[in-house]
Amino acid sequence: MASTVIEQVDTSEEVEQTPEDTGIQSFLVTFNIRRFDPEVDDEPRWVDYDVELYSTDRVLDALHKIKWEVDGSLSFRRSCAHGICGSDAMRINGRNRLACKTLIKDLDISQPIYVEAIKGLPLEKDLIVDMEPFFASYREVQPFLISNSKPEAGKERVQSIVDREVFDDTTKCILCAACTSSCPVFWTDGQYFGPAAIVNAHRFIFDSRDDAGDVRLDILNDKEGVWRCRTTFNCTEACPRGIEVTKAIAEVKQAVLRGGR
Repeated sequence: MASTVIEQVDTSEEVEQTPEDTGIQSFLVTFNIRRFDPEVDDEPRWVDYDVELYSTDRVLDALHKIKWEVDGSLSFRRSCAHGICGSDAMRINGRNRLACKTLIKDLDISQPIYVEAIKGLPLEKDLIVDMEPFFASYREVQPFLISNSKPEAGKERVQSIVDREVFDDTTKCILCAACTSSCPVFWTDGQYFGPAAIVNAHRFIFDSRDDAGDVRLDILNDKEGVWRCRTTFNCTEACPRGIEVTKAIAEVKQAVLRGGR
């Protein structure tokens, strides 16, 4: 009968593990951030930071690294970090973007990356602006379903696929203000509703279940409403959700002229 030999392995000495080579190269990237502390500064100032990053990192990762490892006084907004909450909208190399969706590999890291707060809203600190004027316009267009009838007990409000497609694009808005703060009319006119408010009005004006479209059209048929739009397409280019903002504004203008959707 064959015998079985069991070899005992000596585990008294730890085997040194070498880090696995991921093949991803790190880079030293310079960030030029427009800083402003109302308790110290009279005017905003630009401050340079050198950060070691990977091409797969995002601008938000760089801001985290600066705040956590270099300068804890840096202030900015962020929440979900996945392009849904819209809280980290800022100007990156002169364009409105979400920091959490802007990859380092998509930027020219041979040059400094410039980061500043979005325009047209009161600057509070560093990359943080006062969003209240933006949300005031949003609330004014009554961005909620208004119906004169009630659905049957236990039933939903039925809507066809075709009816839904009419306003499907404008349901994507995450209220980041990237479109509104990219609009030159909004920069110079503090009373203009702005693209985001009109987009959210569009979402309900063209909803077949809503009965207050005419009310919203009256609100937007104002000198500071849809007619202030100059169709520069800045808003469409800035939208991180790919909403055809300029098209939506044009459709609201046409509805105003028709007297209804």
